[in-house]
Amino acid sequence: MKQNASATWVGGLSHGKGLVTTASGALSQSQYFEACDGEGKGTNPYELIAAAHAACFGLALADELTDAGFTPDRINTTATVIIEQLPVGWTVTAIQLDVLAEVPRAEQSDFIRATVKAKTNCTISRLLKTNIAMSAKLEDSEKSRHRKRTAIDS
Repeated sequence: MKQNASATWVGGLSHGKGLVTTASGALSQSQYFEACDGEGKGTNPYELIAAAHAACFGLALADELTDAGFTPDRINTTATVIIEQLPVGWTVTAIQLDVLAEVPRAEQSDFIRATVKAKTNCTISRLLKTNIAMSAKLEDSEKSRHRKRTAIDS
């Protein structure tokens, strides 16, 4: 399975703007980056990571609870991305997951066991520990010539 989204940035950092679109259409040319400082409209990459992690964790927890014989009535997850200025630049240093759930018949120990498994098995949790592969090409803006795509692996 593959999922994708695209982003376009126009202009310099201080006066430019970004638009993000998801294949599902949930986001379509939605403004991003101007919201990084809490001002402006739109979203930002950190908020999108938090949303993806909260959603993924909720799915993983529902799966773990179901496997343990419980059906959750509700799972609310808030993911908070912590960003700090380090010597190398702004860095995501942690993500805090806060979970509140209603799970009939489950004891606290059942719930904690399921949340620990969900945190381990959530695909976004695992993503944050992955290698990133990349390809890049530079277009000649005057003649729209395409240059050779180059794979860049870290």
